[in-house]
Formats: sequence, structure tokens, C-alpha cells
Amino acid sequence: MTNKRLSVVVTGANRGIGLELVSQYLTDGWQVHSCCREPELATQLASLASNSALSIHQLDVGNPDSVENLGLALSEHSIDLLINNAGIYGGERQSFGDIDYEQWARVLNVNTLGPYRVSTALADQVENSERRLIVNVSSTMGSIEQYASGGHYIYRSSKTALNMVTVNLAHDLRSRGITVLSVHPGWVRTDMGGSSADISTPTSATGLRQLIDDVSIVDSGRFFSWDGSPLPW
Repeated sequence: MTNKRLSVVVTGANRGIGLELVSQYLTDGWQVHSCCREPELATQLASLASNSALSIHQLDVGNPDSVENLGLALSEHSIDLLINNAGIYGGERQSFGDIDYEQWARVLNVNTLGPYRVSTALADQVENSERRLIVNVSSTMGSIEQYASGGHYIYRSSKTALNMVTVNLAHDLRSRGITVLSVHPGWVRTDMGGSSADISTPTSATGLRQLIDDVSIVDSGRFFSWDGSPLPW
């Protein structure tokens, strides 16, 4: 495997936090493997393609064949950092008595099974790297202890389940030296977060990168906010 520089895989890289992480890691000289469902429509991501350190891959984390193809495409690369960022909200029908069950299944497939699929497909490449780190982008909306209000059944359950996936991966991959975290990116001004959210994508991405720089295997299986503060499950 080759390891000429530190490398990162970012899913959901066509917009929002994912796009900002791609931009910042490129600026810092990393090899960046960016992934999104429809690369031909990812104009902002394509605008960064003049940097030879960027590769763009088609990936639908909800499709097992697509994930397998990514694993094959990156089979000869070491991956220091995998950021499972791709996710969807699931529409407005998420209240008691008004649930879109098809959407619920779709969101669980993308937000929960997706990160597991990608982590499984790329675990060997992560193990054969210097940093050996997997970061699952979760949310405080998935925290059972912290989140007090009701509603948002679909999105919240998908992130709570993702947090359990993080803990399981941390146990199962510890012997291979791989650190696995869940992170809350903050309430960010993105298409999902809306224009009234607390922080910008550069602020969130910068904080997440600092957190990623600071953690080690002793932190594996934990849940952190974008600013480095620990969060309850």
C-alpha cells in the first residue's frame, strides 16, 4: 500500500460540512478521497479538482454494491482518517401519529447502516495507515440522556443507533489499533441546519479537525462535540 502523505476519505462531500472538510484537508496537504452520490452534479466539489491531491468517487452509502466498489477502488491506498459524514434528515413526517415508515427505513439505511458498511469496506485500509481513525458524524439529537423533547423520531433514532454502531466498532477494531468516535458537528448553517443555525461550516470543520488531531486510542468509543467537549450517550 502507498502512504506518501496523510489521507482522508470524506463521505457526503458535495456540500455543507463534508465539502468544507474536503477544502480544509486539501489546504493542509492531505490526500483527499471525496465521495458523493452524484459527482456530476457536485459543482462546488468539482471546483476543487484542480488540486491533484483530490479524487472524487461516486458513492451511495445506502447501496451495498456502491460501497463495495469504493472499497475496491481504494484497495491499494492507506486511509489515515475515514469521516462518515453522509446523512439525510428524512422529511417532515416525524411526529407521533404521523410517521412516514418508508422514509424511516431509508434514513436508517443511510445514517446507520451506511457508516457501518463504509467502515467495514475500508477497515483494512484504515488499519494500514499511520493515524487509524474512523469518525462517525452523529448528533446530540441522538443522545438519549441529553435530548429532552419529543418528535423527530426518524432522524433521532438513526443517530442513536449510529452511536451504538460507534461503540461496537470501537470494541471490535481496538485490537487492530483503530480509534472510532461519534461527533456532533454543532447546529451548523447548512441545507439541513438552516440559515438560523448557531455556527458556520468553517467553524464546525475547524473544530472537528482540531478534535481529530487531539484524540487517540484511549478515546475510542466516545462521543464528542465539535469543540472537543465530551457528550453523554
